[in-house]
Amino acid sequence: MITGAEAMARCLEAEGITKIFGYPGVAIAPFYEALYNSSIEHILVRQEQNAGHAASGYARVSRKPAVCCVTSGPGATNLITALATAYADSIPIIAISGQVSSELLGRDVFQEADMRGATESFVKHSYLVKDPDDIPRVFKEAF
Repeated sequence: MITGAEAMARCLEAEGITKIFGYPGVAIAPFYEALYNSSIEHILVRQEQNAGHAASGYARVSRKPAVCCVTSGPGATNLITALATAYADSIPIIAISGQVSSELLGRDVFQEADMRGATESFVKHSYLVKDPDDIPRVFKEAF
């Protein structure tokens, strides 16, 4: 049986993703381990905003969807400007962020942020995946 993080990496590979722009953190660490064991190249940026803007630039040049990845809370909120700009310019970006454990959602714990609410006006789709079995469907819809 594969983990949710491994399923995410496999879904990205199936969509032809070869590069991800990101900045790791604890809440997204399992996904980074899955990336390490995949064919996807991770491009480390110095700050989360850079991940979003780099993905946007890559999508503009390659004319294909690009992916950025950050940790939860402030890591995810740092993507907002890049996501809003990409949305306004019709640039296809898939942003992946970590989140606190499902049982802690809504308790205002360290680095919890309602990213669905924060981004709903400038993204086409936003998902909070609580069941790993939903990952293939969610990724297919995202692409």
